[in-house]
Amino acid sequence: MAATDKPASGLEGAGLLVVDKDAGMTSHDVVARVRKLLNTRKVGHAGTLDPMATGVLVLGVERATKMLGLLSLTTKAYIATIRLGAATTSDDADGDVLARTDASQVTDDAIARVVATLTGDIDQVPASVSAIKVDGRRAHALMREGTSVELAPRRVSVTRFDVLARRDGEWGAEDEAGGGQESGGYVDLDVAVECSSGTYVRALARDLGAALGVGGHLTALRRTRVGPFTLEHAKTLDALADDPRVSLSIDEAARVAFPHRAIDEAEAESLSQGRWLTPVGRKDVYAAIAPNGDTIALVRESGRRAASVMVVRPATLR
Repeated sequence: MAATDKPASGLEGAGLLVVDKDAGMTSHDVVARVRKLLNTRKVGHAGTLDPMATGVLVLGVERATKMLGLLSLTTKAYIATIRLGAATTSDDADGDVLARTDASQVTDDAIARVVATLTGDIDQVPASVSAIKVDGRRAHALMREGTSVELAPRRVSVTRFDVLARRDGEWGAEDEAGGGQESGGYVDLDVAVECSSGTYVRALARDLGAALGVGGHLTALRRTRVGPFTLEHAKTLDALADDPRVSLSIDEAARVAFPHRAIDEAEAESLSQGRWLTPVGRKDVYAAIAPNGDTIALVRESGRRAASVMVVRPATLR
C-alpha cells in the first residue's frame, strides 16, 4: 500500500439491510445467504425471528454491524393467526398436538374478555422452546432432548392485542389429537399485536386458549415492525439477489434510528479523532451529523462529556 493510500473504510456498501424473511428459515440462514449475496463476511443480525415466522429482520452490513447493539428495538408489531381448540408442545404449529378440544362454542365476548387480561403490562411465562438459557443451555435445546423446562414469568408490555377476524372450522380426520379422537371444531383468530421486546406472541396464543379452556397455539406469525423499521424498508432475499445492496446506507440508518445533533466542522474533526464534545442535555444515544450530512459518530452524554459510543467516520478513514 502506498504511503498516501488510506485503508478500506468499511463504509462502502455499509448500512442496515431490512429483510422480509421467508418462513422456514432461521435468522442464521438469512445471515449466511446475505453474506453470499453481498460478498462479505461482515453481516450480523439485531435479534432473531422464529423459523416459522415471516417479516422484518434487521441486519447490519460492513461497518454498520457496530451499530446493531445501539439500536433501540424495544417495540415490535405482528400480524398473527391463533388457533383455539388445540394446545401444542411448542405453542405453535411446529409442535406436537397435546390435546384437541371443541372450541366451536367459544363466544366472541369470552374471547374479548380474556384478550383484555392479556393486554397491558402482564407477567408472561416465555414459550418453552424459546432461546432463554436454563443452567447455561437454551430452553429449546433441552425441550428437543425431552427435558422438562419450567421458565419463570417475565414482565412484558402488550400495548395492542386486537382480534381482526374470526373463522370457524371443523377438525378433519387427518387432524391428530390426544387419544386420536375427533372433537368438534376449532376457531382461527387473526390478530394484531404490538408489544415490548421479550414478549412471545405464541405465549399469548397459549394463554388465550388455556384461559378459555380449549387450548391454543400459533399457526402464522408475521413481524411488521421492529423499532422504527417496517416492511416498507424491507426486501425479500430474491429481491436482494436482483439488487444486492442494503436497505439504508449507514447515514440513512442513523437518521432513521437515532435522534440527531448538528455539529460544525471543528466538532466533526474532534469526534473523528476520538475526542469528546460539550453535552447539550440529551439522554439517549444520538447521531452527530456534520454540515455535509455525514454521520460522524453515535454519541452518548455522561456528566460533562458527549463521547462517541461508535465512531462512524474515524479521521483515519475519512
